[in-house]
Amino acid sequence: MFVESNENGDFTLDSSELAERFGVPLPEFRRHIQRGLVASSVEIGSDEHAGTRRLSLRFGNRLWRAILDTENKVQHEEMTFLSGRRSIRPTRE
Repeated sequence: MFVESNENGDFTLDSSELAERFGVPLPEFRRHIQRGLVASSVEIGSDEHAGTRRLSLRFGNRLWRAILDTENKVQHEEMTFLSGRRSIRPTRE
């Protein structure tokens, strides 16, 4: 997956790849983004995780997370399906 960051620390991801991961058509995914229905966050690693970042995007009942290295390359990603208090965590490397 293509991940780019600017000098402010903002990340840019390919929306078509994200739509594929969430299992929805690209136009539908973009509509949800425009409506503010896709939430994102970035966590900065510290201590033994220094230099890494974890990107998280939530879309409906799905949460996609990716761990980036110092060069913004995805080292690991996972999709979690949220259902009440339980979650199912199939991984994708």
